[in-house]
Amino acid sequence: MARKSTSRLPREVFISHSSRNQKFVERLVDVLRDHGVPTWVSSRSLIGAQQWHDEIGAALSRCDWFAVVLSKDAVRSEWVKRELVRALRDSRYDGRIIPLLNRQCDLDKLSWTLRQMQIVDFVADEQSGFRDLLRIWGIGLKP
Repeated sequence: MARKSTSRLPREVFISHSSRNQKFVERLVDVLRDHGVPTWVSSRSLIGAQQWHDEIGAALSRCDWFAVVLSKDAVRSEWVKRELVRALRDSRYDGRIIPLLNRQCDLDKLSWTLRQMQIVDFVADEQSGFRDLLRIWGIGLKP
């Protein structure tokens, strides 16, 4: 695992997604955690009767990177939009929002700002997407 010494390494990555993209999100979380990148994702982080909206807000306040999994379902999700708007308004996430293109979709329907960011493409080749994502933090993809 090659790591660069940089302050841009994540303490914890918030992963915003539609529940309809859960299979991809599970693979994403597994790869990131296997490479030492802590993540917060609602499907693994929310427990039982917790007030899920409060927990999401607390995680958004705590995490230092924000990744949004993009698909037609995510573009239609009110919660993905709310989470993205919150991240865009928080200066802590400046330069630390990563759009992850899981399925082709109209990004502009979610936010016109996404096209201005480095989009990591998982559509053509998922492994290349994982490699490109980890490269942002100076981490090499394990074989």
